[in-house]
Amino acid sequence: MTAQQDTNLPAWTREEFEAQLRGKGTRYHIHHPFHVMMNEGKLSQWQIQRWVANRYYYQIMIPIKDAAIMANCPERDVRRHWIQRIIDHDGTQGNEGGIEAWVRLGEACGLPREQIVSLEHVLPGVRFAVDAYVNFARQRPWQEAVCASLTELFAPTIHRSRIDLWPQHYPWLQSEGYEYFRKRLFEAPRDVENGLKVTFDYFNTRALQERALDILQLKIDILWSMVDAMAMAYCKVDIHAEAP
Repeated sequence: MTAQQDTNLPAWTREEFEAQLRGKGTRYHIHHPFHVMMNEGKLSQWQIQRWVANRYYYQIMIPIKDAAIMANCPERDVRRHWIQRIIDHDGTQGNEGGIEAWVRLGEACGLPREQIVSLEHVLPGVRFAVDAYVNFARQRPWQEAVCASLTELFAPTIHRSRIDLWPQHYPWLQSEGYEYFRKRLFEAPRDVENGLKVTFDYFNTRALQERALDILQLKIDILWSMVDAMAMAYCKVDIHAEAP
């Protein structure tokens, strides 16, 4: 019997459990060869534009995913925290939110707004992966969908690297395009705090903790497969190269 099947193993402490979750960061899509090339300044303007256009589909589906979590969640206190995620992306009057910030990133890359919002550049593989994530949030217990969101644990690193390195690598990208990444540096840690609280409370046996790791890996795989689709379509990279 494997460790994942042995329900008699003691639960990890919260500190140990969090360390296990954070350990999944070695498989985060920042390590994909396509992203490595991106962060080393080796992609063309056209390739960056196509990445932005495809990732836009993920951005517009995030609040739909979060609405599905809320629809399945009977706990008022959780919903009161979680609704902020929808506001962050959809925006409000006078604060357009993350989706609009992503469109402006595309415009700062030289991509017309009409091409971004039309979804005309979205690859089938990207659409399939994103839809699979939304369907997971709709169909699985809301606590599992919350756990899947914990890829936010690893996001600030990639946002910070873009803010720090892209002006050197991609001087043609206008400065207003970085607003999305700047906002997420402050929003993501708050989201992680809320997501971890739910995960710690619900996944409180060793078997459930192992399940949480599998769920987080599923989300990591979804993000990785999105980048696979873009790498195959837009550049010659070895998508089978192993992550660290």
